[in-house]
Amino acid sequence: MTTQYNALASTPLKTGSSFVRPTQALPERVKLSDPASNVMTDLTKVSVVSVRAKTSMDKANAKMIKYGVRMLLVLDDNEQLAGLITASDVLGEKPMRYLQNMGGTHADIMVRDIMTPQRELEALNLTDVSNAKVGDIVLTLKKANRQHSLVFSTSSDGMQSVCGLFSITQIARQLGAQVQNFELARTFSEIEAVIAQG
Repeated sequence: MTTQYNALASTPLKTGSSFVRPTQALPERVKLSDPASNVMTDLTKVSVVSVRAKTSMDKANAKMIKYGVRMLLVLDDNEQLAGLITASDVLGEKPMRYLQNMGGTHADIMVRDIMTPQRELEALNLTDVSNAKVGDIVLTLKKANRQHSLVFSTSSDGMQSVCGLFSITQIARQLGAQVQNFELARTFSEIEAVIAQG
């Protein structure tokens, strides 16, 4: 018996049509004892926001604002991880130090000039993260005095791939803390106040 197939009807796509982007639904509220995966941005479910190393710092900052993120992965011309840039890099002392050393104007600063290069990046192993609690991640970020942490997985051939990330701002929000932009110490103190409340 031969199976019969039918061609589907096509419809013109309307002007202004968009496309579906992957989304990850994280719990609105978490406790420190919850699994760390409840606060990890899973890059198999969410498209990472990235920028090229040759992009101007101002364009990178505009991209962070547009997407509501405080960190961008920096990619090289081969789509490999070249580093990362954060809102703290853009809004902190790095641009002024660069201009003092190299001259030029604010508009001359490129992402590559102030980013944290790949060789200086540290990341958490997904295997360790899968057994960790939210409180472990908070302590890890606090101990490192960082707002973000990358998570990597290792393939069978030993290659590492960034597969997730943690943001202290996001974790604080999910814990119910009042998030203080730009001030890491205040964010941690808000988390500690939430912890003290139980």
